Amino acid sequence: MFWPMLAIALGFLGIAVLGVLAVKVFLEVRRLGRQVAHTTERINRAAEDLETAATGLARTGETLR
Repeated sequence: MFWPMLAIALGFLGIAVLGVLAVKVFLEVRRLGRQVAHTTERINRAAEDLETAATGLARTGETLR
């Protein structure tokens, strides 16, 4: 009777450990998603700034040297 109970306890412990690891992975994925969204916003802002600067430069006819 001892071995079946030990096997059940170890199985439950293994499932609990996997659950904890799954929660950690989920939280890290959410954090990574927020970072990707923030970086995407920064890249879009920089692209708009570059486009604005290029438009202004094209209007003046100046060249970069």
